[in-house]
Amino acid sequence: MPDQVYRRARMQAAARDTSVSALVRDYLASLGDGESDFERRRRLQDEVLASVRRFRAGGRLKRDEAHDRDALR
Repeated sequence: MPDQVYRRARMQAAARDTSVSALVRDYLASLGDGESDFERRRRLQDEVLASVRRFRAGGRLKRDEAHDRDALR
């Protein structure tokens, strides 16, 4: 580790009345505290699926209806 980085870390530790080791320990512990991107996306997916009240696949459009350009105007 570069001396300047370690020096700044020691200054931060002193300002917080702790050690550099404690700062590193707290930082590493905080990495595991938050939810991962996968967990966040899974939670959002579950929320969306839970909010769907009623879904029917039988109400689909016929091919001609789906490709009807005049229906968009």
